[in-house]
Amino acid sequence: MIKLIASDVDGTLLKEESQNLNPNIYDIIRQLKEMDIHFIAASGRQYYNLRNIFAPVQDDISYIAENGSLCISDGKVISRGLIDRELGLRIFRAIKEYGNCHCLLSCESTCYVESTSTAFIDHVKSGLCYNTCVVDDLSQIQEPFLKIAVCDYNGTDDIWTYCRDLFSDEIKVVTSGYTWIDFIAPNANKGSALAELARHFNVKPEECMAFGDQYNDAEMLQFA
Repeated sequence: MIKLIASDVDGTLLKEESQNLNPNIYDIIRQLKEMDIHFIAASGRQYYNLRNIFAPVQDDISYIAENGSLCISDGKVISRGLIDRELGLRIFRAIKEYGNCHCLLSCESTCYVESTSTAFIDHVKSGLCYNTCVVDDLSQIQEPFLKIAVCDYNGTDDIWTYCRDLFSDEIKVVTSGYTWIDFIAPNANKGSALAELARHFNVKPEECMAFGDQYNDAEMLQFA
């Protein structure tokens, strides 16, 4: 019997970079709850943003945020994964050398961007509706690094290859949506987060169901 259902958001529940869920999804989540099936939103997005997207049912579900780097249920952190600071600083430098893209640093309190592009900043703040702080230099942020994301409006093929060749021996580099790639802490992914939630709810892997469409969903699909 299925007891947990985890679903990716962008490209799976949200299509073509839409920021609004089909209202029927909230009804389905409520129906699942009546059947004692718990729903989990699993995304590269930040926790704050996911709660807004699922506002009508935000207290009825659990969250795998930041591609598994932050896992929250009933308002409590179940697990978190962190990127080594020195590695993060090297990633920032490599992204600057690549050029023509935009870097976003996710921390538990907020996300930080240093881009001078008003279009990108507006996209993050108003398009994605992220809780966002614009800074002059990401390397000056002292909070622990949860996730680093890079946006390339030309698509992910070239930037993903570039970053994978540089850093794949040290950190997982995955596509996330149509224009983003994510650097995920070595000890964190959607699959490990789903495993933590399954243990939290005393649920077996065969009692889980998962949906996704990108490489950042692979471990979650394999777990279920």
